Amino acid sequence: MLGIGTLTSCSDKLELSNPNQPTTETFGSSIKDLEDAVIACYHHTRMEGTYARVGYTLDACRGDEVWNVAQSWNHIVADNLNVPITNGEVAWIWRDWYYAINISNFVITKCNEKEGDTSDALKRIKGQALFTRALAYYNLANQFQNPALILDYKDYSTLDGLYASNKEEGDADGLAQYDRVMDQVEADFAEAMSLLPSRDAGGEWAKGRYTNGAAAGFYARALMQRHKYSEALTVLKAIIGGTYGHYELMANYGDNFREGPAYENNAESLYEVQFLDYGSQGPDDEWTPVNVTKNASQGHAIESNYAPAHVGSWQDLSAAPWLYQLFKAERTTNGSLDPRLYWTIGTYEPEWEGFEYGNVCYQEEMKDDGTIVTNAVNGGLPIAKWTNFRTGLYSSVVTGLKCGINLRIMRYSDVLLRAAECENEVSGPTQQAIDWINQVRRRAQLADLNLSDFNTKDKLFEQIANVERPKEFGCETGRGFDLIRWGFFYDNGRLQQLKEHGAYRLGAGIKDVITYGDAGVESTYDKYEKGHEYFPIFQNYLNDNANLVGNSANNNSDNSVYFTQKGWTVHPVVK
Repeated sequence: MLGIGTLTSCSDKLELSNPNQPTTETFGSSIKDLEDAVIACYHHTRMEGTYARVGYTLDACRGDEVWNVAQSWNHIVADNLNVPITNGEVAWIWRDWYYAINISNFVITKCNEKEGDTSDALKRIKGQALFTRALAYYNLANQFQNPALILDYKDYSTLDGLYASNKEEGDADGLAQYDRVMDQVEADFAEAMSLLPSRDAGGEWAKGRYTNGAAAGFYARALMQRHKYSEALTVLKAIIGGTYGHYELMANYGDNFREGPAYENNAESLYEVQFLDYGSQGPDDEWTPVNVTKNASQGHAIESNYAPAHVGSWQDLSAAPWLYQLFKAERTTNGSLDPRLYWTIGTYEPEWEGFEYGNVCYQEEMKDDGTIVTNAVNGGLPIAKWTNFRTGLYSSVVTGLKCGINLRIMRYSDVLLRAAECENEVSGPTQQAIDWINQVRRRAQLADLNLSDFNTKDKLFEQIANVERPKEFGCETGRGFDLIRWGFFYDNGRLQQLKEHGAYRLGAGIKDVITYGDAGVESTYDKYEKGHEYFPIFQNYLNDNANLVGNSANNNSDNSVYFTQKGWTVHPVVK
């Protein structure tokens, strides 16, 4: 009886929470909890729909440097810019970025509850969550145009918060949502700049993490998407001046595309998505957020899409013939090929004998017989970037999320070329813009540009947009963002130019000159439908959420009016 009475009297003290089963109410009260949650923020940026596969490759297809050589799967509709509203794979991008937003909102909300805590630890935690949320909405806005804006984790307690709207009352066409979202993107990146340390001050902690330099770089990108060139130029100048830490171009361009601690998170990288190196990965692929496992490979599948078919890839994507000919059109000061071609497109060239790993495809010696192709049936130029085509690390591709090369999402060369573009828009053409461009060209051993050759703003823009940027960033994601902000879909001359750049001929020789208009030549932009410079919002999501409306791709509507009403102009084509 005494024992029973004792247990009864102490029963209220035995109601303990299980530490192995945390809930929203019990988790997030400590700095340790929030630091763990921040890791989840990073993790969701490397899922299938974010940067580990389709979030990267489908966006690359929107540009004029990559085409779907396989003529199949969902890359073909993204490549042709006519994705149907029933496409479930493009929906993965929407889905996975909202997972990143969900955990970011949780961290931000918990940080905001700690009003009296001004510690550096809490500042860094909140800054990283803000960066993740801004990165997510930056991608969603510029891929889907009018995503729903959800900012407070507490809103999820009601259906009104969970089923958020992407249209406010009086917003007739929903396009104002783009501006609302981009306003938030700018605000989040700006606040992250004030909370995060520089890469220099952050030391070992900053390696692989968001820093104020990364936030500044993406803040400038966000400003440029809405033609705020003067504001962006101020930020870019500060990065160049060292306000946010020291950055510089790597002497060897190829060091930006190799795996391992000797190359990754280097002095040129403002931010890169972290993937485990070859040999250190787990056996399980994480295709969706619901099959997360402690044995995850934690690699990406860009290599599986880009690499040649005969080494085991899915043989999906190829470099545009236009990009190859652009590289071939200009030699270095010593008469050689631009070294960036070596790391961008996997072709045999006599000049590559004795250069880096030589004429090698994985560990296979290449011959000048055109047999190294992306697709055995359709031909095509294999993409070397973000693969081990030129590294000699292994002999074949293990398909899936297995590549360990970190994706450099923003490099210092982008800062320099964006600064040159902004300078040209604000005051151009100027010698300062030329000087920034020449810094990037000198790394490739190309001759300096002269201001006297660019007597108009339009001429210098053409050089930046269709020579310097494609050669520096060819086959990387982000070109689709540029084409939208430049208005190339809203000008007949520019749209014709895109058709020329996207020209291909199935079964063509690996180095054939492809000319738009010739017999058998098609273009990825021939089937472009108005409004489809953006991806449509998945119809099932619209069915599930009555507060959600479609975008221009859902409605096949023309965005040129929105563009011109902003007062933005399209630079005319300069041959």
